[in-house]
Amino acid sequence: MTEHPEHPEQGRRPLHYTEQDVLREVSELETKSATAARIFDLRRIIGGLFVVYGVIVTITGITDSQAAIDKAEGVNINLWTGIGMLLLGIFFLAWLKLRPTPPPLPPEGLPEEKTGE
Repeated sequence: MTEHPEHPEQGRRPLHYTEQDVLREVSELETKSATAARIFDLRRIIGGLFVVYGVIVTITGITDSQAAIDKAEGVNINLWTGIGMLLLGIFFLAWLKLRPTPPPLPPEGLPEEKTGE
C-alpha cells in the first residue's frame, strides 16, 4: 500500500494570468497606493497636530492666572504661542486643500497601444 492514487488535479497546468489580468491588478494597486499617499500626507498629520495642540495651548493661555503672566514678564506666552500654533496648523491644512497630492503618473514601460495587436 505504498502507492498513492493519482489525483486528477496533479495533471493540470498551473493557473496563468493573462496580460489584461496583470494590468488590471497593477492599476488597482496603483489606485490603492495613491489613496494611501493622500491619507498619510505629512501636511495633514502636521496640520492636525498643530491645530489640536494650538487649541489646548490657547485655552491654557486664556485661563492663565495673573501670576503665570507675571512670571513671563507680563506677556501671555501661552495665548500667543497657541494662536501661532493654530495659524500654522490652519496653514498646513489649507495648503493640503489648495494643493492636493497629484496622482502618480503611469509607468513608462506599460504598453497601452499594444492591446489591439
